[in-house]
Parts: sequence; structure tokens; C-alpha cells
Amino acid sequence: MKLPKITSLYGRIFAIFWFTMFLVVLVVLALPHFDPRKSRDIDPPHYEQMLQIRDRAEQIFASAPDLASVLMSLEGRSHRGDDKNKLSLFITDLDGNILTSERRPDFSFKALRNFTTTIENPNNPQQKLYGKMMISGPLPVRLANQDYFLYIGTRWGEPPNFLLQLFDHPFRLLLAVMLVSTPLLLWLAWALSQPARRLERAAQRVAKGVFEIDPELEKGTSEFRQAGASFNQMVEAVNMMISRQQRLLSDISHELRSPLTRLRMAQALANRKLGDSPDLARIDTEAQRLEQMIGKLLELSSVQVDSHLNREAQPLSSLCDALLEDSQFEAEQMGKILTVTDVPERLMTCHPELLMSALENIIRNAIHYGKHQIQVSLQAKGDVLLLQVEDDGDGVPEDELDSIFRPFYRVSTARDRHSGGAGLGLAIAENAIRQHQGSIRAARSALGGLLVEVTLPLLSEP
Repeated sequence: MKLPKITSLYGRIFAIFWFTMFLVVLVVLALPHFDPRKSRDIDPPHYEQMLQIRDRAEQIFASAPDLASVLMSLEGRSHRGDDKNKLSLFITDLDGNILTSERRPDFSFKALRNFTTTIENPNNPQQKLYGKMMISGPLPVRLANQDYFLYIGTRWGEPPNFLLQLFDHPFRLLLAVMLVSTPLLLWLAWALSQPARRLERAAQRVAKGVFEIDPELEKGTSEFRQAGASFNQMVEAVNMMISRQQRLLSDISHELRSPLTRLRMAQALANRKLGDSPDLARIDTEAQRLEQMIGKLLELSSVQVDSHLNREAQPLSSLCDALLEDSQFEAEQMGKILTVTDVPERLMTCHPELLMSALENIIRNAIHYGKHQIQVSLQAKGDVLLLQVEDDGDGVPEDELDSIFRPFYRVSTARDRHSGGAGLGLAIAENAIRQHQGSIRAARSALGGLLVEVTLPLLSEP
């Protein structure tokens, strides 16, 4: 089995796990050394204060006749001391025996007896916490012409009680260490998940029809770099496949024009030789329909070529104003009224030609089939554009509303009976709307005809 490399996801997870375990063990082992209830060396500032207290005691009791009077005075001073700033002085002989003028088996003397037993080297003063009293010593002191050891007890107000509780309960200490290490672990997990999130966002863009190569995907651990490179290669392959398919459709449409042109020429020559006849008129009608279909296919292929690559941010006004003005003019020429709401001042990422072709097909479809009135409504609802186009024509049966967006579908009612349409207009619109991550649906209009509702994503407002 090979050792994991740090550049791999496996190696980083392995390293992070053991690094975290190391930190936890290190903290658990190090914290007890900060417990003041264990003997430790005295800090230099505190040691200097102790020397000053020792020197002051020697000066005060320099003229004392014997040690008993010194002990009585020291114990009296301890009784009169302030509880909050209490300072107790204890004297022992050179063998560590506590010297006192009376038997006092209180807590301080018991603590001092325990402390003196832990002193291994009298030349190396120590300190240790007992309850709320910090005992420090020993210091050599000369009293009543004799050498003794001086121990100093001071009131201790720190560390906080909760820290001592952590020292007394290992489980609480471990829990505290885990809580402290949680931000570090969260940051490490976030850092490791970033490549996966970049890959997720890239997949979402592809799902929305945006086929863009992202160099950021090829960063991070070796597994994600390989996955990112493969994803970018897939996007390139999809781009090439879509472009080839669209160009093939365009080439086929162009090639169909040649035999159609020859057919129309043959039909015209037959009219000259044979004169008008129902059969030739039928051939001419079908040839015209075929020419319309080819024209629509050419229109569709021309705007779709590389449409998934050529996207740009455009204001709605630049996209819709000219189209709506032309549509109103066309409706007026046909004796119909087209009303339009104000265009929202928002931006949209789109392929302008493809999207305008879709909207043009929807509006012209309504103008063609409407009897007198057509309404176009544009509303921005959050980050979505809602476009509604209604007419007062004959409408579409309920059971055929979902079918009118299929290519070459012809409605069975009078709405499409004499139109001569190829059945591609709404199919082109549906295809273009879907490429822009939008949706389109048909329903009955309040005007009595058809309602076509389109939703398209808008750029978020700053």
C-alpha cells in the first residue's frame, strides 16, 4: 500500500485527521501543567516580592530576644490581616518542621505540612495552590540569631473556578478542547469542499445551457484537478457536438432549397405549356408551404449556431423596444390594436438574436390570429421576467395547449385551418426560451383567445 500524497484528497484528509488528533492530545497534555495546584517554579516578579517580605521581616524582628516572641507576633499579624489580601508568614526549621507558638491544626498548617514534604531542594523555591491560598517557599531567613526557612501564604483569586473544574474533570476538558478546535476543523472542511463546490456550480451552469470552460476547476487536490479537467473536456465536446448539429441543420436547409427551386421552375414551365389546372395549383401550394418550412428552419439554424457560446448582458429596453414598435406598426396595418406595458429597466444575459426571434414569433402569432385586440405585458418579479402575450382570436382547445410547441404541429380548429403556417413558429420560440433557462406555457386568455406566458431569468439587481 502506497503512502498518501499530501496533494491528493485522501492524503489531505489523512493529514488533517492526524493533525487534529495531535492538537487535541497536545492540549490535553499541556493544560495540566498550567494547574496552579501542582508545584511549580516561582515567577521572578513574585520571587522579588518574597525577598522584600523576607528582608522586611528580618528588619522588624532584628531585636527579638527569642523565636517564641517572633512566632507570636507573626501569628497575631495573620489573625488581624484582611481576608481579601491576607498574607501569612510561616517559619520552619532547617529540617522542615513547622514552628508555631501553639497547636493549630487548621487548613493552612495542614497545607503547609503537605507542601514542605514536596520540597526536594530548599535552594529552589516552589509555589503551590491549596484551596484559595498560594503557598510559596522556602526562603532562608535569620531570626533570633538562628537560621530558619520562611514560607509565605497569599490569598489566591485566580484562575476562575471553571478552569479548575476542567482540570478536575477530564471529560469536560476534552469537550472544551473539541469546542475550541471546531472552528479550525470547520475551516479545513470548508477549504477541502471548495473544489467540489466549484464543480457543482459548473455543473449547474451546464444544466442551464451555459457551456463555459472554467480554469478554476483544475485547481485543488489531484482528484479534483483530474475531475475538473475531465469536466472541461466534456464541455468542449458538448460545444463541438452542438455546433456540428446546428451547422448540419443549416446545411441541410440550404441544400433543400436547390431541389425546391428546380421544382418551382418545373411547375412554372408546366403552367406555360398546359395552362392553369387544379393539379398544378396544388403543387404550387405545397411548394410554397415547403419553402416556408425551409425558411423557418434556416431562421432557426442561423440564430442557433453557437448561441450557447455567444451570451451577453443586455438591457430589456434595447431588446424589446424596436420589436414592440414594429409589432404595433404591423398590427395597425392589419386593423388591429396592440397594447404594451412599460418595459422594466433590468438586465438579462442572453443571445439577443435568438431571444428576439422567439419573442417575435410569439407576438406575430398573436397578431396573426387575433381578431381585434392583442395585449403584451412585461413584469419583473424579483430576478424573473414575466412576459404575457394575449389575443382575442379563436383560441386553442384545452387538450391541445401542450402540443402547440411541438414542431410541425397543426391545431385542428379554425385558428390554423387556413393559415398555411408550417407549425414551427412556437416550436422555435419554445426551443429558444428553454436555451435561456426559461419556461413557456399556453393557456386560455381572458380576451377569449390564446395566452402565451414566458418566464426568463434576469440579472440580480446590485
